[in-house]
Amino acid sequence: ETHVLDWVAEMLGLPETFRSTGKGGGVIQDSASSANLCALLAARERATNGFTNEQGLGQALTAYASKEAHSSIEKAMMIAGLGRENLRSIPVDGDYAMLPEALDRQIRLDLKEGFTPAFICATIGTTSSTAMDPLPAIADVAQKNKVWLHVDAALAGTAAVCPEFRHFQEGLHRADSYCFDPHKWMLTNFDCDCMYVADRKALTSALAVAPEYLKTGQNEVIEYRNWQIPLGRRFRALKLWFVIRYYGVDGIRAHVRRGVELAKEFARWVDADTNLELAAPAPLNLVCFRHVAGDDATKKLPRTLNDSGKLYMTHSKLDGRYVLRFAVGSPQTEMAHVEAAWDVIREAAAALK
Repeated sequence: ETHVLDWVAEMLGLPETFRSTGKGGGVIQDSASSANLCALLAARERATNGFTNEQGLGQALTAYASKEAHSSIEKAMMIAGLGRENLRSIPVDGDYAMLPEALDRQIRLDLKEGFTPAFICATIGTTSSTAMDPLPAIADVAQKNKVWLHVDAALAGTAAVCPEFRHFQEGLHRADSYCFDPHKWMLTNFDCDCMYVADRKALTSALAVAPEYLKTGQNEVIEYRNWQIPLGRRFRALKLWFVIRYYGVDGIRAHVRRGVELAKEFARWVDADTNLELAAPAPLNLVCFRHVAGDDATKKLPRTLNDSGKLYMTHSKLDGRYVLRFAVGSPQTEMAHVEAAWDVIREAAAALK
């Protein structure tokens, strides 16, 4: 697992701070939800100097994420005992990315009111629209206020295997932790999330317990049980290793590039259509769109499409407006499939005028 995570870090051009050769390292969690929770727990213990694990919550800790961040952050706040009311939802810009100035303003307000800011989650590729939070500016805020910076790149992290997409993770070397899901776009069966930390002791000190029956006497051994919530763990590194060995780095890159190419072609068709419009930028393999007639028509569209059995669409909301999500992720998807889907979508949209 240590070797595989270092290989993945090299493939994606991740910063040296996340390699096992230094103070950091990687671990495979079951999902980004677990990785986000573990990062939050590590941030909680660092903010309280280990007090919380010993004596429970003794102070009001706050966490920060954009209003477009994944719901797992809210759930992590509940599980970690910090409370969902202490999660600050930071406004976003026109592209649905976090506003760093709003983040800084909220932290200063919380400090003034006696709260202890403990955790910031920046998202690289939000679930609803693949929005990219501006890491360098967010890292400035985190560093100035000495707050743990976690980066959730569940889907979009895989794109960094291609050098031309690595600009999305500029500033990542300043993060305390990072995660992405190979089971989303890197051709790996569920469940498999790669989590990296810049200081592994910060994570293990938050999660370690050492009853006599678990002591090994081998200090140089990486005890992955102290990197996660459960004691037992699956051999997830093996399936990730098989994917890397079978496809190779070039094969994974070709898969990612093909997905982006097909999605961008679909986005061009939507943009040129008189009945549909793009609802957000499409930087990678997800295209968000809606019917120009408004929410009622947009809500009818997926029912028509899904009932046809020819394709299946999911939805979300952006700025309170209903949007459909067209994602390209399968290695079997070809242009013919995208064209066929577009024909069905265009016909259904035209019928809803």
